[in-house]
Amino acid sequence: MKTAVIYWSGTGNTEAMANAVAEGAGVDALTVSDFSGNIADFDAIAFGCPAMGAEVLEEDEFEPFFTGIESALSGKKVLLFGSYGWGDGEWMRNWADRVKAAGAALLGDEGYTANEAPTDDDLAKLKALGAELAGA
Repeated sequence: MKTAVIYWSGTGNTEAMANAVAEGAGVDALTVSDFSGNIADFDAIAFGCPAMGAEVLEEDEFEPFFTGIESALSGKKVLLFGSYGWGDGEWMRNWADRVKAAGAALLGDEGYTANEAPTDDDLAKLKALGAELAGA
């Protein structure tokens, strides 16, 4: 199964989460600005983005990227993850709803969130989710 891990991180928290997912999946994590592939070529994709502003996806890079590939997610296995420092995770629930509406199979039926920096337990769970995503 061809797998990608694509993320945006401002403080390094979501980057740490992406690296754990990528380790479990056996692939490299790529920032959204470094990803040059075609989403259609992947069977399984992990997307990482923290909550920004009023609990939304990062608006300058990640949201335009995600909006551009959203229609290509149908039939794909998807994992969502990200960190937040306020609110109750509304951005992740909204994001999960978008992925399901696009026809993707969302791993765990919701995204994985960490409040602020991910703990060692969070990273271990994300590594396991990465392995599950890649079918390892």
